[in-house]
Amino acid sequence: MRSSGSPRTRQRRIALRIAAAALSLAAAATLAGCASADTTSQSDSSAQPAFKPATQKDGSQITVWTDSTRLPSVQAYQKSHPDVKMKIVTYDGGADGSTYLQSKVQLFDRTGSGWPDVVFGSPTDVTWASQATKTGAQPFAAPLDDKLVPASTLAGFAKGSLTPCQFNGHTYCLRNDIAQVVLWYNKTLMDKWGYQVPTTWEDYEALGKKVAKEHPGYLVGSVGDTNSHESYFWSAQCPALDLVKPDTLRTDLQDPKCTRTAKLLDSLIDAKAVTTKGFFSQGFAKDSGDKVLMAYGPSWYGQYLFKAAFKTPAKQITAAPPLTWQGDPTVATGNVGGGVWMVSSHSANLKASTDLVTWLTTSNENQASAPTYPAYTKAAQAWLANPANSDYFATDVSGPFQQAADAVWTGWSNTRFSDATAWSSIVLPALTAGKSLTSTLPAWQQEISNEAKAQGYKVVTQ
Repeated sequence: MRSSGSPRTRQRRIALRIAAAALSLAAAATLAGCASADTTSQSDSSAQPAFKPATQKDGSQITVWTDSTRLPSVQAYQKSHPDVKMKIVTYDGGADGSTYLQSKVQLFDRTGSGWPDVVFGSPTDVTWASQATKTGAQPFAAPLDDKLVPASTLAGFAKGSLTPCQFNGHTYCLRNDIAQVVLWYNKTLMDKWGYQVPTTWEDYEALGKKVAKEHPGYLVGSVGDTNSHESYFWSAQCPALDLVKPDTLRTDLQDPKCTRTAKLLDSLIDAKAVTTKGFFSQGFAKDSGDKVLMAYGPSWYGQYLFKAAFKTPAKQITAAPPLTWQGDPTVATGNVGGGVWMVSSHSANLKASTDLVTWLTTSNENQASAPTYPAYTKAAQAWLANPANSDYFATDVSGPFQQAADAVWTGWSNTRFSDATAWSSIVLPALTAGKSLTSTLPAWQQEISNEAKAQGYKVVTQ
């Protein structure tokens, strides 16, 4: 469901694909971070050439590159707008960190032709598509806030959801969907056992330990998936990937917000209330899917984890708002997915291209039946009102979803590399070997630093 397309192949087989799709290939490294630091005020917009549209040919054909999950939406637009000439091409959408789009654009830059007019991708794609090439040419992505999309429309997206689209004072994409993290729980079992739904991390920890003693084998979470860190450490406002400047990344996993999260999870892992096996790992759904009492994860968990993968009966699962720390009123959460739409700066039909991406991301006609939660607020309301997105749950999830949508922390930044790589290569193997999360923090930080430097970032820890 990662973005780019969505969980980014996190679901093994059926769940793997469905979730991944939902997440919007939030994938690309699962959203490749789907990070979101606002660097718009930290860089001089004059550093890039002013946007100069190509010669416009209204009515000319536009070429659209989409992933398979969004293909029906693009086809629906074509059907409802028969006067718009379109060529639709299906590609991976940037899923799992794919660099296909970037490679093709670099080729088109060299040959001077071939660019698609509209593309679906991951927030990671925006990190290069929003920047001028070394030759001084303008970025691939057109600045949508520059006389293309009204400010009133841009203001209608969930708080912070467009941050991954912003660079040098401009907005280079429209967010298709988001995957805000909430607390999922089995209401049927919680009521049966007389448990109160936790509202703080401390309550979550205490309940997890109680569950381990009173109902051995039942779980309140997992840290074993390739995007688990986005649910827990992103929600904790851990500065693992914090762009303090466009070219400077702060990564400090010894920050108290990181260490307290690791310590809490270690205590629950030791109690066997949180598993180091991934929810989407092979065999988990069959062996333990019916033993998941709670799960801290993205909004797509309900449909694609509990319903599709675990086969949990309807009217048992529901969601609660993001957890907070005792004494800290700040409500912050993570994001595990969500794709974006970009318009090419080379397009000869910006009018039709912009209308398409606007319709895809903001129209109730399209988004009310979309696979995952829309980033556009009004469209999200229509999505929540669709019985297909709500009837499965034990209670109304609208409140928790909407609260979390506006609480995604923007300090987990959109970088040129995937946030999933270091977690998967360093942390997950260590957990499988029986090491604690706390003990892996230094190595995890070092790997993030290595990746950042390889991508040209300056790395700081303070």
